Amino acid sequence: MNNLPEPVRSIVDDLNDLKDPILASAVESLCLSKDFHNLSSLELINQLLLPVCEQKLNKRFNGRLEKANLSGCPQTIDNCKDSSERVYLPSDIISTLSTLDFVEEGLNICILGPSDSGKSYLAKALAVMACFRHMVCYEHCESFLEAMVSLKETDYPKYQKKVRHYIKLDLLILDDFMLHTITDEREIKVLFEIMEKRNELSRSTICCSQRDPKSWPSMILNDEVSANSIMKRATKHYTVVIQPMNEQ
Repeated sequence: MNNLPEPVRSIVDDLNDLKDPILASAVESLCLSKDFHNLSSLELINQLLLPVCEQKLNKRFNGRLEKANLSGCPQTIDNCKDSSERVYLPSDIISTLSTLDFVEEGLNICILGPSDSGKSYLAKALAVMACFRHMVCYEHCESFLEAMVSLKETDYPKYQKKVRHYIKLDLLILDDFMLHTITDEREIKVLFEIMEKRNELSRSTICCSQRDPKSWPSMILNDEVSANSIMKRATKHYTVVIQPMNEQ
C-alpha cells in the first residue's frame, strides 16, 4: 500500500470505505504489477473487473444452489458416463443433456433405474450445472406433495404463491417420483396442477423413478384422467434408463 502513488492510494481507500475489498485489491495489485504501464485501456478494465465479476457470479451461483436445495452437492456431470458399474441409455444421452439445451427449450426428462443406480446423482449433476444460468429446485416428490397439500389447507394465499414459484422455475426436479401409491386426491390435484401449468409455459421438469411409467396410472388412484396426463407430461421428451452392469 505504501508503494502506491497517492491518487491510487486514495482510490483504494475509498473502495475499502465502500466495502468493496475485491475491487480495492484488484486496483492495488494491478497498479503494483510490472506490466501495468504496458496494458491497453481494455486490458486494464478487464483485469480490474474480472475478479469482481467472478465474485458476484459465484455469490449468485451459491445463492441459487441454496434456494434449489442443492448446497454442498458434489455431483458432477463428468462422473455420469458409461462405466463398469452402469450404462446410460440411449447411448450418448449424457452428452446431449449436458448442453442444457433441454432447459432452454422447456423439455422434460424422465430418469429410470433401480434403487442406487445413480438417478438422483444424474439429476443433481444436471441441476447444479443449470444453477449457473437458471432458477432450479430439487424436491423429493412425496414430501413435496405432502407439504404443498398441508399448506393449501392452512394458508391458501401462501400456497398459491408457492405454486406460482414452482411453475415459473426454469428447472424442477422431482426425485423418487411415484415411489409409493398416491391415495390422497389432494396430492394428485397438486401434482397435476404443477405439471400441467409447467407444460403450458414450457418449463423443464426432471422426474426420477424406480418404476416403469406404464405402472404409474395404477398408482394414482381414483383419477385416471390426471394419472394419464401426468404420465404423458413426465415422459413427453427424454427418457433416460440407467442400467447397472450387474443386472445386464
